[in-house]
Amino acid sequence: MYITITSATTRRTKSKLNLKARSDNVSGDTPPEGSFKMAIKPLFQKHNPIENPVNRVVEIPVSAITPNPSQPRVIFDDYELSQLAVSIRQNGMLQPITVRRFDGSYELISGERRLRAAKLINMEHIPCIIIDTDNENSAIFAILENIQRADLNYIEEAIAIKSLIEHFGITQEDCATRLGIAQSTVANKLRLLRLTDEEKALVLRFRLNERQARALLKLPSDMRKDAIEKIGSLQLNTLQTDKLICELLDEKPVERKKRVWAFKHVGLYINTFNKTIESMKNAGIECMTTKNKTEDFLEYIVRIPLK
Repeated sequence: MYITITSATTRRTKSKLNLKARSDNVSGDTPPEGSFKMAIKPLFQKHNPIENPVNRVVEIPVSAITPNPSQPRVIFDDYELSQLAVSIRQNGMLQPITVRRFDGSYELISGERRLRAAKLINMEHIPCIIIDTDNENSAIFAILENIQRADLNYIEEAIAIKSLIEHFGITQEDCATRLGIAQSTVANKLRLLRLTDEEKALVLRFRLNERQARALLKLPSDMRKDAIEKIGSLQLNTLQTDKLICELLDEKPVERKKRVWAFKHVGLYINTFNKTIESMKNAGIECMTTKNKTEDFLEYIVRIPLK
């Protein structure tokens, strides 16, 4: 299931588009100057005439492309899609999407937003790069493309990693190796999935960072919702969040204690001092010591010749 975000601004932008591409793409008509077709025609060739289109840029019918079942991105902002659609109409699609041949058609690997934007303006064909890959690598490519472009939030990353591990039966360590990240990173992201769906939506809504979201797992489930809303409304940083959670759990924040020597008997230090003086004399250093003892303290004066 995909999540979409709508707004009044989105509807206004869509109305500006007015789906004008319907008239632009009527079969047999010549596209007007500056249209999408005119922009990409010199750059891309239709798919059918190319015998071996793998790793080449070709145009494929939009209707022939099916979504990637391993698509990690689940949140799509309607306003941003509309803006992207406007940009594609005006300037053409500057970066082709990536697909693979699958069951007589094509399956999307990366470029979900571009494909959705193309559908908004009723594009009939879309520039694609066809690559030869299997199911597992297709899923990995989809995740990597989104992670490298920072298109996924941390919840989406966690869901994608979990799907990859379960679908292909690999370990966390194998997953980390294939994605090029640390195994501890994989483990920390998977911990986020212990949050309920409502809590996941709230941490994203209030823009909590990944560390803040993970810290919430220390709280009982019945306390998390109020904590999320408080962190978001007060705009707490990570340290303040940790302090709040400790307060809710009635715990004192862990502070580093200064190191205190366990030896408190003065005689131990006096013996060490005497041994040091003795070692200096054995080494040929003619040092002189004077010891004065009173009721309150013991005074040592050491004279060491410089020549």
